[in-house]
Amino acid sequence: MAIPTRATSHGTFFITTQTYNRRTLFQVQATAELLLETLQHYRREGYYKLHAFVVMPDHIHLLLTPTGITLERSIQLIKGGFSRRLASKLPTWQRGFTDRRMRDRDDFLTHRTYIHHNPVRAHICQQPEDYPYSSAPRKPNPNLSA
Repeated sequence: MAIPTRATSHGTFFITTQTYNRRTLFQVQATAELLLETLQHYRREGYYKLHAFVVMPDHIHLLLTPTGITLERSIQLIKGGFSRRLASKLPTWQRGFTDRRMRDRDDFLTHRTYIHHNPVRAHICQQPEDYPYSSAPRKPNPNLSA
């Protein structure tokens, strides 16, 4: 039986996808950075607008808008592109992903806040801006001021 396609791919979506068997694959700095590079590569290529993201040890959350391709294709590029770059002999991702279309600005802001606070809720860091694998805004470093 084929997996049904989503009703729409137009709009902005909150996406969650997990590593295979919830392996803590992204606890390794190089692996988390490789995923960030993959996300930014396909963003620069124009496949989607990436509004917010967080790479947790065993899953990712994204807030993205596909541009010119389906939502499914966007996620396929991210997951498949990362898996090819990682070149692991083990499975990387759970099959599929969950998505929720953003209804309005408040919905968007709520999900962006959820994404940025995910590492805080998981007790990985104290403040969203302390987590390096997230799009949370960073505080200016007073030691780098001119």
